[in-house]
Amino acid sequence: MNQFHVTTALRIALRRFLAVPLCVLWVAVASAQAPQPAPAKDGSARVTETQVDSAIKNDDAVEKMLGAYSPKVRELSTVIGALKGELRKGGVGAGSLGNFVTDGMLAEARKKLGKSVVLSITNAGGLRKSTMSEGDIRLSDVWELLPFENALVRFDLTGEQLVKLLNQVVSHRDAQSGARIVYRVGADNRSEMVSARLVVNGREEEIDPQATYTIVTIDYLWKRQSNTPSDFEGNYSLLGKANKIEPLNLTMRDTITQYVKDETAAGRSIKANLDGRFRQESTEAGRP
Repeated sequence: MNQFHVTTALRIALRRFLAVPLCVLWVAVASAQAPQPAPAKDGSARVTETQVDSAIKNDDAVEKMLGAYSPKVRELSTVIGALKGELRKGGVGAGSLGNFVTDGMLAEARKKLGKSVVLSITNAGGLRKSTMSEGDIRLSDVWELLPFENALVRFDLTGEQLVKLLNQVVSHRDAQSGARIVYRVGADNRSEMVSARLVVNGREEEIDPQATYTIVTIDYLWKRQSNTPSDFEGNYSLLGKANKIEPLNLTMRDTITQYVKDETAAGRSIKANLDGRFRQESTEAGRP
């Protein structure tokens, strides 16, 4: 699996560099470094114009600096799969985009740990694209969707802890794969869980409070803390009370990249998937 050890800031900078002709970059650098004329005593501004065209030569120093990174940036255009339909982020569970990411997390975690992994969870805020359009999936799409260095971690939780965790997933409107959840929206417009069942081999099963379940999520949720007593974010801290905690040495981005490659190798496209894993409780039953 390819890995690019480039910080987010540097990646953004490089993409901007490569999107602009080098002659323009050199003019910007030269202008920044050149001594600036003193302001006119009368306070009026002085403006000069430089025509940016082919007459301005590329700068060898800039070319050399970019040379080490250009191949890695160009590799981001590599097609790794295909998407049928459009993925969208939104609502409880982060929509079909959240489903795609957590499905990939669950599939790759099971490859590493076996089918004992029953659930995957990630936060909706970590998904930094709101849509992915139908067509080719490129490495750049995965980098844009998942720009952070979040890594997968395995947790063994009791059924009681798992139910509490799923309550937090619903209240944060986060994403999960492996469960069927019914929720309601309260008077304060906050989502709250009504019921949850695990999906095992295509069948729904009740969560046994005394049993132990293996799940995967990201280190960010494990380590995140509340800033205020009313901040619900810190309730993910129950992950720290798991019976077993094991980093999987897989970044979120590499996991989803490999998932797309695996699906492609199997002759499958990624599909927009809204399968009812989050279902809002019907209000019709209580009406006359």
